[in-house]
Amino acid sequence: MALDIAIARPELLQVADAVAREKMIEREEVLDAMEQAMGKAGRAKYGQEKDIRAHIDRKDGKVTLTRWTEVVDAEPVENEATQMPLRIARKIKPGIAAGEFIIDPLPPIDFGRIAAQTAKQVIVQRVREVERKKQYEEYKDRVGEIINGTVKRTEYGNLMVDLGRAEALLRRDETIPREALKTGDRVRAYIYDVREEPRGPQIFLSRTHPGFLAKLFAQEVPEIYDGIIEIKAVARDPGSRAKMAVISRDSSIDPVGACVGMRGSRVQAVVAELQGEKIDIIPWSPDNATFIVNALAPAEVTKVVLDDDSRRCEVVVPDDQLSLAIGRRGQNVRLASQLTRWDIDILTEQEESERRQEEYRKRTGLFVEALDVDDVIAGLLVTEGFTSVEDIAAVDDEELAEIEGFDESVAAELKRRAETWLARRDEELDERRREMGVEDAVAEAGGFTPAMLVTLGEKGVRTLDDLADLASDELIEILGPEAVDEETANAIIMAARQHWFEGGEAAEKAVAEDAPRA
Repeated sequence: MALDIAIARPELLQVADAVAREKMIEREEVLDAMEQAMGKAGRAKYGQEKDIRAHIDRKDGKVTLTRWTEVVDAEPVENEATQMPLRIARKIKPGIAAGEFIIDPLPPIDFGRIAAQTAKQVIVQRVREVERKKQYEEYKDRVGEIINGTVKRTEYGNLMVDLGRAEALLRRDETIPREALKTGDRVRAYIYDVREEPRGPQIFLSRTHPGFLAKLFAQEVPEIYDGIIEIKAVARDPGSRAKMAVISRDSSIDPVGACVGMRGSRVQAVVAELQGEKIDIIPWSPDNATFIVNALAPAEVTKVVLDDDSRRCEVVVPDDQLSLAIGRRGQNVRLASQLTRWDIDILTEQEESERRQEEYRKRTGLFVEALDVDDVIAGLLVTEGFTSVEDIAAVDDEELAEIEGFDESVAAELKRRAETWLARRDEELDERRREMGVEDAVAEAGGFTPAMLVTLGEKGVRTLDDLADLASDELIEILGPEAVDEETANAIIMAARQHWFEGGEAAEKAVAEDAPRA
């Protein structure tokens, strides 16, 4: 007859139910925590190294304490406290297999003051872990939402916000400047990140994030919430000014007017929440030049010149519009640049005219010197769009002959002079490269022009090993992004490193040949 050494503890189930209700977690998770605590108390009495487990009956609260010993093939066993050889285990329980457990019931333990305190700590810790996990699961998918909370306390200028079932952090640099929030204030903020950390889930709030402004408009403008109007981009100078680009999927609805609202009611509701932040709402356009012009409003723009490769653009404005285009402390152009994701350079019409004249003089002077022609012919070449001697050497004779005042013989002579000048310049650069000690192997590795090789030499890249030691971004920085892109830079560096591997293979082969044969 087996000895029943379990003790019925119905009050444990009542405690578990109360904790589960209070903490809003599952009853089963509370009971698991209690079992872990009792198991820890059992190990304190019978030996910390032993595998002691507790079980609480889910119906009557009966507590059973058992010792588990794993059956293993190996002999001697690694851990005598928790393992038993299969040979001995079969004497106790015939037919048992390796990997199974021998479970011995243990007498119930009397929870003394220290054991009870330990058990309580384990239960509290476990319940706290369950609470944190539940909080993380609840908030991890709410990134990008606006949430309301109450300022609970201030820590080093950062605000701890009570969300009801969790606590969030609103850092000082995520609050709007000159905004004075104090303990007890209601606050509305944007969840921009939720992280699971050892001390519990960390919920990060922001009132300066561009997404906060976008979500506020989604709450105020039904057309945005319904997806008829889309917010394409937002740029903010928190507490001062913001720009928002919108587009309508319904041609009958004006996206800007819908966001402004009747007598500005919709935009004013957002402005009030953002402590008076001025908001420019502009129509988004798939055409980059049009979008940039819209983004610089209220300034008028005369001309936009785009460089798609570097995403830089030059914007020409009337002289009296310069300060408006730039804005106070550069605010207008900075926000326009953030909104469009283009680097914007502002020029007045006078500055652009002076720069054009300067470029004209430089290019005309270059052609006069390189091609040995007069100012008239050099001016014609510049006017036709030629910017370098290489352009003239590469163009077809027929295209060059089509310039007014030129014929085939003039075109052929100009090309011959251009090719001669380039060849002489390359010889001079090649001689300079050799004087600097840049090896021929470097020249062969990447198909560099003589000018590139001189630039490499000036930067201390003179041998194949010097080139191989570079990272792709370093090579791009030396030669310039217009000369080499990332893919080409990687290919050049890998080609330069090839001799390392070939040298290693040759060394291995030499060692193998020199090794004495058995």
